Amino acid sequence: MPTIHRLVKYLTSATATLALLTTAPTAMATVPEPVAAKALPQATAAAADTWQPPLSTQGRYVVDARGNRFRLKSANWDGAQGSWTGSGSITDPANHHAGQDSYGIPLGLDRAPLPELLADFHELGINSIRLPFSNEMIHATAPVPDVAVAANPQLRGRTPLQIYDAVVAALTQDGFAVILNNHTNTSRWCCGIDGNERWNSSQSTQQWADDWVFMARRYATDSRVVGADLYNEVRRDVLDDPNWGTGDGHDWYAAAQQAADRILTEANPNLLIVIEGINWTGVPVDGLPHDRPTLTPVRTLSHTLVDAHKLVYSAHFYGYTGPRHSGATGIGETHDARYQDLTRDQLYQVLADQAFYVTTEGQHYTAPVWISEFGIGANETGTAARTWFGNITDYFADHDADFAYWPLVGWEGHDDWALLRYDTTGRRYGILDQGDWRATAWSHLMTAPTRTGTITPVPVWRMLTTDHGDQVQSLRVRAGGDWDSGAYKAACPDGLRLIGLSHTSGRGLCTDTTTGDLRAAGNAQTVVTDERHVPGGGDWASGYTKLQCPAEQFLIGYSRRGDRVSASLCAPGRTPLGTTGRTVWFDRSDTRPADMAGGDFAYGTYKGQCSADEYAAGIAFTTRVGSTAGPAALLCTALRP
Repeated sequence: MPTIHRLVKYLTSATATLALLTTAPTAMATVPEPVAAKALPQATAAAADTWQPPLSTQGRYVVDARGNRFRLKSANWDGAQGSWTGSGSITDPANHHAGQDSYGIPLGLDRAPLPELLADFHELGINSIRLPFSNEMIHATAPVPDVAVAANPQLRGRTPLQIYDAVVAALTQDGFAVILNNHTNTSRWCCGIDGNERWNSSQSTQQWADDWVFMARRYATDSRVVGADLYNEVRRDVLDDPNWGTGDGHDWYAAAQQAADRILTEANPNLLIVIEGINWTGVPVDGLPHDRPTLTPVRTLSHTLVDAHKLVYSAHFYGYTGPRHSGATGIGETHDARYQDLTRDQLYQVLADQAFYVTTEGQHYTAPVWISEFGIGANETGTAARTWFGNITDYFADHDADFAYWPLVGWEGHDDWALLRYDTTGRRYGILDQGDWRATAWSHLMTAPTRTGTITPVPVWRMLTTDHGDQVQSLRVRAGGDWDSGAYKAACPDGLRLIGLSHTSGRGLCTDTTTGDLRAAGNAQTVVTDERHVPGGGDWASGYTKLQCPAEQFLIGYSRRGDRVSASLCAPGRTPLGTTGRTVWFDRSDTRPADMAGGDFAYGTYKGQCSADEYAAGIAFTTRVGSTAGPAALLCTALRP
């Protein structure tokens, strides 16, 4: 959300920052039970029937249950994440963002009835809502004051979570897709140094993941609750940066992987998992390292979920911030360019480099990219800012992008960024009015040509990593228990086969290219730790240890102890497999097909990969003194036509 300039203020004043952190409110322990929402008029029942949940992904696109494109044309209905700015009395509206006390519930419920709000949302043309919440909201037990729901008296006496329940139900009954967004830990306004910098800034990673399982289960029976946006604008706190893959307590890559796994396996396997990139690292001072990584780390380390069709990546862009600019003005401002300072061509290149390269088909990181926050004020007069808004909405329109505007609802006379603003009488103002300069760009974004209809399935490519532990992404393999105790293990998601390995670093590449799901029904699998399945006269890697699958089986996983290969994991094919194989060596070079399908799944190391019309049937390695004990060769066997 548009307050990152506060980051600089606090980072350059550590004492004041620490004081602010210690005053952040803490969550209560008891979770209230849901209260049934009153049925709302089904004014848009036809709209609800135009798409069929659940949602999943097909290459760079989000699709519905029928396989039809579902473009996320969204807006952020904020408030439930909290609005208090962290200083002064929490009961004084002046101490809340834009003078708007949200009372920890979605804004506007004091000003307009829910049916009127939803009708206005439909008039905007959006089809989905990003609905922020805080972990504190989940555990709060006190009901909101009546004034907070003055226009919706049926919600009186309810806790913030119970009101959130009612809002979710109203939205989904009216045909909207809802994506739950864990925006903050506390109910402090985001996004500076405020106790909400990381998913575990004010709580443990365990508690954070537990809360996500709770929320995903809570709405599991509502099929139009379609996604879990794991955390908002992960960024530096006073002392430390978040990272992407180091394996420590600040590793956002690992935390997101953990939460996604628990949501899909313990709560609701139908949800899209939305993972935002890193919003900020370093201290924004000229001469000191600082950066806005966004999704750039995904190029070399992407996520692989237990369902290969549930991953969506996201990023945020505001004109007053920049690739290396925090958005500060005055004290702490650096001389880096803001996004609104860039030419149209420069902006487009940055958007591609920081986010939209992820939509390139045929890569291990290929996924839809959802720009889950962007926005600007209706009262903005700056030429650069207005030009930026036109340029970025043009880019979204021209690239058929998924997006979510920030924010959707505000109070008239308070937050001019809101698409829709309501005064105390319930009268509506905003982008639907003729005088709102943003309307031209918004109209272009909403009406530009977009891909619709059935999305043809494309091959899936996913990376495996054993950098810091196991990555067994097959539920069928997990059902068989620990197949190599004490080793780091990796297995492809169900439906994919192992097609590539790195010589060092323990990386692998999975795919369903050419054949789709190659595995036979049932959970049969073979753990191979010796050469018993190498046929007589079939020495395909002389002098090397060969962990070859039994006949009619193919590789779905591997394990290692340190640098040494420990085992191959094989599964039987659903149809007869080919028998003609070749050896692909990669201990001294990068040996992949000419088309480099799947992308660089082990950046900076030698790697080998079978062709798209082959399956991997064995791994060879050596334990000779002076040699690296990692995989050195793959047995690649032609698929049967």
